[in-house]
Amino acid sequence: MCVETTLQYKFPDPSDANKDGLVAVGGNLSIECLLSAYTNGIFPWFNPGDPILWWSPDPRTVIYPAQIHLSRSTKRAIKKSAFTFSFDKEFRRVITNCAKPREKDKSDQGSWITRQMVDAYCDMFKSGYAHSVECWLDDKLCAGVYGVALGKAFFAESMFSRVSESSKLALVTLLKQLQLWQYDLLDCQMPSEIVTQLGAISISRVAFTKHIRQITKNHHPEYWSDYSPVDIKNLIRTGK
Repeated sequence: MCVETTLQYKFPDPSDANKDGLVAVGGNLSIECLLSAYTNGIFPWFNPGDPILWWSPDPRTVIYPAQIHLSRSTKRAIKKSAFTFSFDKEFRRVITNCAKPREKDKSDQGSWITRQMVDAYCDMFKSGYAHSVECWLDDKLCAGVYGVALGKAFFAESMFSRVSESSKLALVTLLKQLQLWQYDLLDCQMPSEIVTQLGAISISRVAFTKHIRQITKNHHPEYWSDYSPVDIKNLIRTGK
């Protein structure tokens, strides 16, 4: 399978993915190609030295911002939190930190976020399609989340954490803000402990792709930096 490298950047239909969710091989990481992928529920993931691989897993893990679940322990963490949050202030620092090995997992080399990926998503950021949430403690960047926003969907790509609870609260901040902006869903791609705690569910590839194509029809660049700084405690009070 391969991506047609024409001006249309046409991908195979996700329903044609193999059993592992691989949709296509090849293409490039231009803004046009990435936009075509995301609006069809497809994302890139590959190792250094490999061709670009494009995926659409089945089932797909999502969180509906209107249905975010905050456990008692998460609410206590928010109440006691000394963190502050911002949007789009340090995108390159966030994605660069996401690319580093996880401290608790020495086998994790962070290799899938290659330099090529970093540069591509920084281009997406400069064009108003990619965004970051930064978590700060004593003016030090201690966690972050980055992803792509199109229409009423946010595609979360990765997160990092240097302090306990910081990445979870960064994700909560993002979800509560998306709720206020009336976003339909946050794509988590695959399940994890944190997203499951926040109310993530699995839906079929067919349902996900159909919904994504509908809610990303009218996508356009946005700039979130005007919404910084963000007070998570106020978000929780004013959110539904």
